[in-house]
Amino acid sequence: MTTYAVKNLTHGRELIAFRIGEQEFCVNIMSVREIRGWTPATSMPHAPPYVLGVINLRGAVLPIVDLSLRLGMKPAEPTVRHVIIVAQVGPKVVGLLVDAVSDILTVTNENIQPTPDIANETEKAYARGILAIEGRMICLIELDSLFPHTESEAA
Repeated sequence: MTTYAVKNLTHGRELIAFRIGEQEFCVNIMSVREIRGWTPATSMPHAPPYVLGVINLRGAVLPIVDLSLRLGMKPAEPTVRHVIIVAQVGPKVVGLLVDAVSDILTVTNENIQPTPDIANETEKAYARGILAIEGRMICLIELDSLFPHTESEAA
């Protein structure tokens, strides 16, 4: 995993970057509890389509969310190369299925460009902004907006 310091700022916040398909996203590292390999999930009846099921994480039941499907992309087909980002989302802990974790980024608000006006309201709700780093475009996701507390109760 490569660590990038954007503009060598000492008072930035850290983000963890990951891939879903050909696109890159990132979330605040403070919401990440751990990163683990893919574990098949047990299906849950009446769960939203993006909830793959649940796994046992050291005695706790952890819902696993197909982040690709939740973001409106095609559903993931999990393999042993996929990873689960265990994240705190509001009062709940959820597992986010992604293709791979790539970097830890240190940024300030000045490094985050606004979401383009062509994005629809759903995208603007969870996309905090865009980072342009070394020719890469990385979308900063706000997990609390992506999983409103009423929906995370169902998970």
